[in-house]
Amino acid sequence: MMGDIYALGVNFKTAPVEVRERIACSKDDLRKTLPYLKTASGVEEVCILSTCNRVEIYVSSPSEENVDLLTDLFLDLKGAREAKRHIFVKRGEEAVYHIFRVASSLDSMVVGEPQIVAQFKEAFQVAREVGTSGKILNRVFEKALRASKRVRTETGISRNAVSVSYAAVELAKKIFGDLRRAKVLLVGAGEMGELAANYLKKIGCTLYITNRTYERALRISQELGGSALRFEELEDYMPNMDIVIVSTGSPTYVIGKDMVNRVMRRRNYDPMFIIDISVPRNVDPEVGKIDEIFLYDIDDLKEVVEANLKDRLREAKKGEIILWDEVKKFMAWMESLKVEPLILDLKRRVQDLERENPQLRRIVFKAIREMKRNPEAANIIFRIFSEEVEDVHGGEGLSYVHNRADGA
Repeated sequence: MMGDIYALGVNFKTAPVEVRERIACSKDDLRKTLPYLKTASGVEEVCILSTCNRVEIYVSSPSEENVDLLTDLFLDLKGAREAKRHIFVKRGEEAVYHIFRVASSLDSMVVGEPQIVAQFKEAFQVAREVGTSGKILNRVFEKALRASKRVRTETGISRNAVSVSYAAVELAKKIFGDLRRAKVLLVGAGEMGELAANYLKKIGCTLYITNRTYERALRISQELGGSALRFEELEDYMPNMDIVIVSTGSPTYVIGKDMVNRVMRRRNYDPMFIIDISVPRNVDPEVGKIDEIFLYDIDDLKEVVEANLKDRLREAKKGEIILWDEVKKFMAWMESLKVEPLILDLKRRVQDLERENPQLRRIVFKAIREMKRNPEAANIIFRIFSEEVEDVHGGEGLSYVHNRADGA
């Protein structure tokens, strides 16, 4: 029996950052987790998309019970059973529509942000590498990217491109004022950090970059015209910084309360602005309680994002129409899969006759095309051929079969 498509998980709309970070998955996590979930739950195909704003699982399964089991197994692996109340579940057409919206960035915190396409591709690449994605999810992936491209080229959602990194810089401008007079430290040289650095360079601020791998910090600082600093000396030069943007892949806090207390004493408690756009968070939330520290995490960026997106939201409505068009096409393909066993059986029944009767090959082709186009009539078409075609000998019989197949 053919399964159905499911989309489930958490995102910035359904769960706070502390829940999302508990169940977030690195690429190495995915390589171990995906095969286990597929085998242990009994689903046919599974893929996990894990970003700073969402941890979502896309599944093809013949049974909803298998999907429920997969959810429990995943949360048990993460030691986060209590997160289940934040989990959303979508099925069938609704699930396909959701996946297409995610790939098109219409479901992003920052509508139109470009990072999701790369993240989406990477998630499915990992699933393919470990063998947990197959015919159904591969097709979902292919059509989701097609839908994403259409939305980006046929609407204005990518105008004046923004991202979470851009929102972080906008928040810094709003609170700190003219960033050209500010000393900005970027902690971490990952994708999000590089994007923030790009925006900061355009503004003209004084930029410093540190990373656990000094060579990477050096390379980015040379590209952006900033200065690279040694990660192990972070506390020594933090007192000279006005703004600190943290974006690393560390699973633990990089900046703690005791460290920032010492830094602020050396700054004579001049205000410092810290934006933590890492998931899991890399700055201890307790840091926000220190006098003259303004700490914001990724969820705090929502307000800034919303203020910058009125235009894009109008364009997103056009994108929704495009997505529904693509979803309907995909669901038609899913329906056509139901007749595949009939088609294969039909081909098997007539393969010897086709060699003897070239005209029959054309009739079979038409019948198969009609079965795919109109799955509801597939059984009727199949029955006519299974009853009549085996007895076909010569042109007169072929004509009779053709008329019957046409409904005459």
